[in-house]
Amino acid sequence: MAERASALRRLGAVEPGDVPATAELAERLTAIRGIGAWTAAETLQRSHGAADLVTVGDYHLAHRLGEALTGRRTDDAGMLALLEPWRGHRQRVVRLIGLSGFAHQRRGPKLAPEDHRGR
Repeated sequence: MAERASALRRLGAVEPGDVPATAELAERLTAIRGIGAWTAAETLQRSHGAADLVTVGDYHLAHRLGEALTGRRTDDAGMLALLEPWRGHRQRVVRLIGLSGFAHQRRGPKLAPEDHRGR
């Protein structure tokens, strides 16, 4: 990334709250080899306060949002469809659900500890 610093500076300044400019900046960032949609979204959320840029490709995020909003798990496309009514503030909705304390259902086998006392 250090060798790309000058290219990153040339991407331009974006005013906070400018959703179309932030989306365009995300597209320009993903054009750089090695930067994907997840990295661009996470970076711009923190550096530019991207209120509408949702992290797609996160392993748990879509499941958590689907269960919080509908009661069942979903994928990235379903998550984006669920967040559509809040376009312009989708990342804020994601953050609010995360801060609400909602815990999605855990999946996986329960641990049955082995009793070693009788050995």
